[in-house]
Amino acid sequence: MDARRALGRYGEDLAVRRLAEAGMTVLARNWRCRDGELDIVARDADALVVCEVKTRRAGPYEHPLAAVRPGKAGRLRLLAECWLERHGGPPPGGVRIDVVGVVVPDRGAPVVEHIKGVA
Repeated sequence: MDARRALGRYGEDLAVRRLAEAGMTVLARNWRCRDGELDIVARDADALVVCEVKTRRAGPYEHPLAAVRPGKAGRLRLLAECWLERHGGPPPGGVRIDVVGVVVPDRGAPVVEHIKGVA
C-alpha cells in the first residue's frame, strides 16, 4: 500500500473511532456502487449518516474540511440515493451528510474534526 492510501486508511480508522465515541453505529466502510464510493455509512439514532473522510498531513495545504465543495456534496447525495435504493429506502430520521477532517502533524496526536450536516 502506498503512503497516500495508508494515510487515508489511517484517517478513516480515526473517523470510525470518533463516530463510535459519538454513539453512532458504523454500517459500512468503503461502500461502492457504479457511481463511486462512500467512505463511511453509519446510523445516528434513527438517521442514516453518509460520512466523507478527508485526511491531510499538517502543512501549507488547505484544511481537509475545505475539500468538500458543492460538486463533491452533490456526488455524496447521489451515492446516498444509491445506498437507500439497495437498503430499503430512507430511515425515519432521514439522511445526513457529515464530514470528518483529520490533520496528521509531524509529531503529536492527530486532530480529528467531525462536522454534521454539511449538505
